[in-house]
Amino acid sequence: MDKVVVLDAYTINPGEFNWGVFLDYADRVEVHDRTQEDEVFERVKDATYVLTCKVPLRGEVLDRCKKLEYIGSMATGVDHIDIDFCSKNNITVTNVPDYSTNAVSELVFAYIFEYFRKVSLHNRRVHSGEWVKSKDFCFYDRRVSEIAGKTLGIFGYGNIGKKVSEIAVAFGMKVLVHTTTKREDTDNIKFVSKEELFKNSDILSLHCPLTNDTKHIINKETLSIMKDGVIIINTARGKLIDEQALKESLQNGKVGIAFLDVIEVEPMLESNVLLGVQNCVITPHYGWCPLETRERLFNQLRINLQEFSIHGNVINGVSYKS
Repeated sequence: MDKVVVLDAYTINPGEFNWGVFLDYADRVEVHDRTQEDEVFERVKDATYVLTCKVPLRGEVLDRCKKLEYIGSMATGVDHIDIDFCSKNNITVTNVPDYSTNAVSELVFAYIFEYFRKVSLHNRRVHSGEWVKSKDFCFYDRRVSEIAGKTLGIFGYGNIGKKVSEIAVAFGMKVLVHTTTKREDTDNIKFVSKEELFKNSDILSLHCPLTNDTKHIINKETLSIMKDGVIIINTARGKLIDEQALKESLQNGKVGIAFLDVIEVEPMLESNVLLGVQNCVITPHYGWCPLETRERLFNQLRINLQEFSIHGNVINGVSYKS
């Protein structure tokens, strides 16, 4: 009997979509809103197909799952899955690329506009009576700026990095990009080294995967070569940033403001050093989760499993069953 097990269903589907559609591909579908690490084996030990968003699947657990054929990452990232083990043991792993490109790119610009146009601040001032007391038809007690002409540095040039660059160009920004793949400059985008990116960006937006090379790529040394008052945006992976180094740079003014949708440990710990830092804006890793984005993710999860279970095809494969 084939069984689908969903380990952490709630974040992608708190109730809008029907997990029952997966019964087209298995005799049974077992859905868990959340799974603790010590509960994983009992839940997946007799599964044929497992879906996980953030619950880790380690080799020592997978080694005891004798029926397991397929793991579907309910995300683009697969760093929570032991890919080496799966590759060596004929377990197919798929992911869902590109589902959140629009959503995350939009959040980047929500941050940028919040900083330069200060919408929330002026709304608060109006509701506190400042406009009523104004002697002029308008008021602004903080400088607001256009984003046209500002230099946006993009670290990483996957789907989201590319989309961010397209939007930036449309708004008249100067765009610098660092990527490990050699590319030719265009009329609107210049590809540069890490050092050039860090030195010349007014705004630095991170869009690279987490690897041994990129862990803490934002650290005391790299922060020191950036422009004074630089704006840092991270919607990628929390561990790209050394949080203690960022805190110090925020407090001494080297970094003007940081906008973070990801942090090193999630959910946030009470001891997180950035908690309470006034010029650090933190959102709870929600950039990916508009309804349309989650619906796109859910539908692609279904298609990935359908192709594998019914047709024997692998789409969006990360590890392949031979």
